Amino acid sequence: MSWNEPGGDKKDPWSGRGDQKGPPDLDEAIRSLQEKLGKFFGGGNGDNEGSPRNFSFGNSTKSLGFLAALVIILWGLSGFYIVDEGNHGVETRFGKYIGTTQSGLNWRFPAPIEQVDIVNVKQQRFIEIGYRSGGSEQVTGSVPKEALMLTKDENYVDVRLAVQYQVKDAKQFIFNVVNPALTLKQVTESSLRGVVGSSAMDFVLTQGRSEIVTLIKKELQEVMDSYQSGIQITSVNLQDAQPPEQVQNAFEDAIKAREDQQRLINEAEAYSNDVVPKARGAAARKMQEAEGYKEQVIAQAEGETNRFSKLLAEYLKAPEVTRKRLYIESMEAVLSETSKVLVDTKGNDLLYLPLDKIMQNQPSLASSPMNSQPSTPDQSTSQPAVPQEQTVERTSIRSREARGR
Repeated sequence: MSWNEPGGDKKDPWSGRGDQKGPPDLDEAIRSLQEKLGKFFGGGNGDNEGSPRNFSFGNSTKSLGFLAALVIILWGLSGFYIVDEGNHGVETRFGKYIGTTQSGLNWRFPAPIEQVDIVNVKQQRFIEIGYRSGGSEQVTGSVPKEALMLTKDENYVDVRLAVQYQVKDAKQFIFNVVNPALTLKQVTESSLRGVVGSSAMDFVLTQGRSEIVTLIKKELQEVMDSYQSGIQITSVNLQDAQPPEQVQNAFEDAIKAREDQQRLINEAEAYSNDVVPKARGAAARKMQEAEGYKEQVIAQAEGETNRFSKLLAEYLKAPEVTRKRLYIESMEAVLSETSKVLVDTKGNDLLYLPLDKIMQNQPSLASSPMNSQPSTPDQSTSQPAVPQEQTVERTSIRSREARGR
């Protein structure tokens, strides 16, 4: 008989809805949970009806003590913490400072009794004045509100400064200043405006950069130390200093003109350094030559004076002899420079001239055709040769006689 016929099986063979039971009993689920808790805390088994038996007082106390001890152990273990290398831990008990821990494994009373703030004392931190270097929430580029400053000569300059610092005392860094980074930024901006405001524009833009950085760094460290902020300023960098964008072109023209001026000055100094020493050397040489000529003229004049004085003394002693001697010396000085040979032909004495010796003593006469006199064959061959010493002596005697005439 099919399931859907009268008197047949009402069970649906396809859906199985005939075997589906009702929803689970809530009381049964609660009883089952109570039995499990009873077994965990040491309770007995249920009675014949399946209801749990009441817990004994002793077993319940022991279970609660064990649970409390386990909780205390876990709570104590939570007090261990690790401080990484380069960090310091600042411990506080109910908000009061109790100590600073170094790197490594440390323990403190777990929260809420004690807490630990980890501070990185080796990290290099930065603040930027007048610009932003980038970031997800920062504006990249110039910040005119911070960058524009007034100089001593009432000119605007766009200054950008970067300060690098690190924490030297973790306790002071946490407790003494509410916001150390913001405080340092405000102090830096104030110090920068004070230094720039007391300097001229050309000084800020050109040769005063290093001096400005030194002054700012010194003042920042003094102020932060007075606040006991626990901050150490490591470096101050002047990233850029230039006039505002509105006058940038005019300022570049002024810089070019200044550079041209300096270049021309350098060229003029180089030319001066080249010409002036030469002129001084030439002047010194002229002065030395003049001094030498002066000494020469004076010496010659003194020598001539002395010679004339001595000659005058000799002339007063023997005027005639001195006069002839002066004449002979003058003629000798004049005739010694000529290429002529004077021969006294008075008398019939034979005259022999050693022309070869004369030509050797006077090389200039050898090249002159006027000085060469042909020898007479008759005289050179027919007459015997006179000794050279006698000839020279005879020549000198006749020369003196000729001069006397």
